[in-house]
Amino acid sequence: MKPLSELPLEQARSVRVVLSDIDDTITSDGILTAAAYSALEALHRAGFLVIPVTGRPAGWCDHIARMWPVDAVVGENGAFFFRYDRHKKRMHHHFWASPEERRRNRTRLDQIEKEVLATVPGSALASDQAYRVADLAIDFCEDVPPLPEQEVDRIVEIFEREGAQAKVSSIHVNGWFGAYDKLGMARTLLADVFKIDWAEAQKSVIYAGDSPNDEPMFAAFPLSVGVANISAFAHRLKNKPAYITQSHSGLGFAELATLLLQAKANTKG
Repeated sequence: MKPLSELPLEQARSVRVVLSDIDDTITSDGILTAAAYSALEALHRAGFLVIPVTGRPAGWCDHIARMWPVDAVVGENGAFFFRYDRHKKRMHHHFWASPEERRRNRTRLDQIEKEVLATVPGSALASDQAYRVADLAIDFCEDVPPLPEQEVDRIVEIFEREGAQAKVSSIHVNGWFGAYDKLGMARTLLADVFKIDWAEAQKSVIYAGDSPNDEPMFAAFPLSVGVANISAFAHRLKNKPAYITQSHSGLGFAELATLLLQAKANTKG
């Protein structure tokens, strides 16, 4: 991972879409700081497409799509995207699975939940689970004392043994049934809504993240950035981001935003 300061100016100038994880990438210790929110707003006002790509639940994503300075949001690790039309005051929803499939999958996930909570002491249902429509989130350090890494691995093993996908974020293990991830839904959103094909996305999209569930995005986009705290998960990543910020979490995201805004201003100059 190269320092973000080494990102060539010409490549920074080519960026028109900013995709970013939320937890510990835009937020810092669970808080959306003024610096990070201002960075989001500055990017949006400057004409960048700004799209959070998160493991957080549908209920949160509805709020984010409506009230944050963003163009859309991909949620629950790729289960859907939401896009709010501010002129027509209408929310657009796109789900990977049908309502019937989601109901069947919920029954299977309920059984996994029981097994995890019964066999992994200290784990807990994520506090935002009530607002989820497609996945199961197990908390290993957000609202519970941090679990040892081997216990996190045990949670992943239980999901995978039952045929589910499982991804580790900085706070949760998220599991679901379905052949989707952050990348698949982000590609669908870019192509169907913003008419950005994959060849163009390789040049014009930059992705920021901080944890293993961002790995498909790091692998897919040549312009990928890890905020400094990704170093704690580097040993879990086969595909690391191309660049790393000097600052952690939200300040790292603000560092990226400053670089992109300066590059765009330089282009105009």
